[in-house]
Amino acid sequence: MLSTASAEVVRATLPVVREHAVRITGEFYPSMFAAHPELLDLFNQGNQGNQAGGQQRVAPASAVVAFAGRLLDPGDDPGSFDAIAERIAHKHVSLGIRAEQYPIVGRHLMAAVGTVLGDAVTPEVAAAWDEVYWLLACRLIAAEARPYQRGGIDPAVLRRRWRVVKRQDEAVDAVSFTLVPDDGGAVPDFLPGQYVSVAVDPPDGHRRPRQYSLSQGPVRGSLRIVVRRVRGVDGAPDGAVSDHLHDHVHTDDTLLVGPPAGENTLDPGTGPVLLVSAGIGITPTASMLDHLARTQPTRRVVVVHADRSADHHARRRDPPDLRRPRRRRPAHLVRDGRRRASGLRRRGRHPVERGHHRLPVRTGAVHARRPCRSAPPRPRGRPHPLRGLRAGDARRPDRLTPRRRRAPGRTPGVGRARGARRLAAPHPAPP
Repeated sequence: MLSTASAEVVRATLPVVREHAVRITGEFYPSMFAAHPELLDLFNQGNQGNQAGGQQRVAPASAVVAFAGRLLDPGDDPGSFDAIAERIAHKHVSLGIRAEQYPIVGRHLMAAVGTVLGDAVTPEVAAAWDEVYWLLACRLIAAEARPYQRGGIDPAVLRRRWRVVKRQDEAVDAVSFTLVPDDGGAVPDFLPGQYVSVAVDPPDGHRRPRQYSLSQGPVRGSLRIVVRRVRGVDGAPDGAVSDHLHDHVHTDDTLLVGPPAGENTLDPGTGPVLLVSAGIGITPTASMLDHLARTQPTRRVVVVHADRSADHHARRRDPPDLRRPRRRRPAHLVRDGRRRASGLRRRGRHPVERGHHRLPVRTGAVHARRPCRSAPPRPRGRPHPLRGLRAGDARRPDRLTPRRRRAPGRTPGVGRARGARRLAAPHPAPP
């Protein structure tokens, strides 16, 4: 709980700190890395610049600002910040962040606030924001200690050597790696939807970690990740780690891999599930489908995936029961483009039942294809090949009758199935 005196100061200065969050973080990283270069191995250095949108660039200051706003105004749901804290904690566990590193981060973050805001940071302002930071730090340290203890993980020796037993081209700029422990040890258990941290050592000498979602279910005796090559846009550099994995890692090579982490996991219940993904976001969806096919084959699942084209669709070569779910697991395959092929519907018109456990991944403006069928769609106006036929009419086209209406109380599909069996059976020619 934030003290009353600090709450007043934070409320008055929160808009200014929020406005300068990007500049504060831009000042924070260089000063911290200059004083503690060993921390370079724990942060995504590509995202601290302009690569891939720079989400990490605003992460520290934005997290503190969001937490300060929640302390001042918890709203109707005082625990609504829990989801943000859980996501940060899982990310820190995958990187091996330790409790003794929080004072270093806090000291340099507060120094960056003073550098950017100048004389506006009085001793009272500095003390109030320092209190906010340590309330957040204590919350994260406690959240990170639980998975460390449950998994028997020592963050000081976080990663193990894993050997690549299979490398496979999945799609344009997408490659999958199947991994097993190089020391012959056990494969850790994980939840469908989680990710692992993979660290590589490029020529510049600084180890670079990245998180990649696991793309197959647990209890398979191996881990599988799919890496999409990050192409730089608007002058930004290409992804250093994805380029290294694509160009230099092959079968029988080894990688440093951390323990599974991640909060966006499959609900273990029995209710219906809606999985929405786009692009490389298909990887956690593939893990969930693999797990469901093995443990709950009759659970109802709706899968909606968007991609640029079939050539960009990773995991398209999965087994048929995952790529084209059965009747109880309808799929909507989406292709993005200007032309609307037959059978496409406008975006946002997918039937979803109440009670679906939703696991969305951000998508763009797309259209959705109707559920896969065993036969191509019938042109408008053409009579159905089975409906409206009587026994024996297969040999007498002149006896075709208009399609009959279904009688009240009749089970849909029963009459058609019986008619199909009658038509398939031998029948004597009419006189």
